[in-house]
Amino acid sequence: MARYTGPICRLCRREAKKLFLKGDRCNTAKCAMERRAYAPGQHGQNTRKPTTYGVQLREKQKAKRIYGVLEKQFRRYFEKADRYRGVTGTVLLQLLERRLDNIIFRIGFASSRNQARQLVRHGHILVNGKKVDIPSYSASVGEEITLDEKARQSKNVLASLERMEKLGRLNWIEYVPEAMKGRILTIPAREDIPVDIQEQIIVELYSK
Repeated sequence: MARYTGPICRLCRREAKKLFLKGDRCNTAKCAMERRAYAPGQHGQNTRKPTTYGVQLREKQKAKRIYGVLEKQFRRYFEKADRYRGVTGTVLLQLLERRLDNIIFRIGFASSRNQARQLVRHGHILVNGKKVDIPSYSASVGEEITLDEKARQSKNVLASLERMEKLGRLNWIEYVPEAMKGRILTIPAREDIPVDIQEQIIVELYSK
């Protein structure tokens, strides 16, 4: 599966916004946005008014980078959302939220989606008791997501769970601490998806 392997902090700087791609590091002084809050490259500090297309493109790029998908896969999500009933932009975000790596992040097993993706790819995630190692797997309502025995002892996982307890979980995902198990209760409504994305702008871009 293709994925971005370049500098992570460069992505936040390009969008001029913290995307929290490195988890807790993004809340410290080490965050690149704290030190260089301008776009990367030779012309990064040049300022000019963006075009309508430029605004639409940046919104699409931001969404792709938040969820860790590349263009071809993102376009497939849009085409799938466009076939569903409902508001296309909202359905698009719902499909992205149901990705297994995102669910792992939302439960609190990982402090970032990149870390969640690694847990999945290394075979530490069980869906309804069966190992699933595909980060893009679309989880369904009622499915239970658990960690294998090895991952339950991981310091990173335990630290992430402790962090999530302080932040609070989303109401469409249930977490059972005793079993270190999460369950999807329902498809999230738009107000239950805490991402700063103007999805309608993305729809306008793809609808041209």
